[in-house]
Amino acid sequence: MQTNAQRTIGDIASGVPGATRIFEKVGIDYCCGGKRSLEDACQIAGIDTSAMLETLASLEAQESEAVSDDTFVTSSLERLCHHIVSTHHAFTIAELPRLDALLAKVRSKHEGNHPELADVGYAFTRLYAELMPHMRKEEVVLFPYIILIERAKSLGHAPPTPPFGTVRNPIQAMLSEHEMAGDLLVEIRAATANFEVPADVCGSFRALYEGLHDLERDLHQHIHLENNILFPRAAEL
Repeated sequence: MQTNAQRTIGDIASGVPGATRIFEKVGIDYCCGGKRSLEDACQIAGIDTSAMLETLASLEAQESEAVSDDTFVTSSLERLCHHIVSTHHAFTIAELPRLDALLAKVRSKHEGNHPELADVGYAFTRLYAELMPHMRKEEVVLFPYIILIERAKSLGHAPPTPPFGTVRNPIQAMLSEHEMAGDLLVEIRAATANFEVPADVCGSFRALYEGLHDLERDLHQHIHLENNILFPRAAEL
């Protein structure tokens, strides 16, 4: 599909190889903001839409470039669920406690000269508290049911009746929680001045900001796979 200004960010992120890297670079939200048109997203980010269209057209013309997400657009939902859990959930579960301890260490040494660390800590603590039960609900409730309905569909059977009425109900709950997580990532980015490391700090401070930036990038890809690929395909079933 040729990209135009009205195509959604989520569709572009899923279908255009390398698009997510471009969106990350210029600050376009392709996970929680995936339903926006390219034109609207460019306006919000203060980017020229025509220039972005040219960049995306160039990506689409590069047939030899590796495709990041197209495998999951057509592969089984079971495979996608396993990928999200083993790659993105595993990363987040490992990083949250590590960053929490590192943040406490950095605050104890640097908050006097860098009061912005209090805001970083406040947003991170809420993000930590939000993400852990969120991922658990996906792994225990939503993903297993998505796999069940996909298997039933492949066998020509009616899907099992869930306790939550329809798969759209937990999906909507997860989407709302993604929005909250996205807002907290924005708060962290703002408090860290776009993860700009001050000149007067130690290696732990630098490691903290680098870790928070890596967490943001991974969560953007994580939420994108769910919001723009997994959930719409599951809802179709």
